[in-house]
Amino acid sequence: MSASVARITHISARSDTSFDDAVRIGVERAAQTLRNVSGAWVKDQKVKVEDGRIVSWQVVLEVSFVLE
Repeated sequence: MSASVARITHISARSDTSFDDAVRIGVERAAQTLRNVSGAWVKDQKVKVEDGRIVSWQVVLEVSFVLE
């Protein structure tokens, strides 16, 4: 039986388009730096509002990656 150990790190990502886009940006950026990214959970979401309009979407992600 083989076992694996994963680590979780918190990252924040922002988009001018949507929450979905912010998640995509965050996961893609994490994968550029971390090896073996295996999942991500949205821990928090918020929007920035200016003059009554949403101008950006932000997410805090918990990204997990398997240690070698």
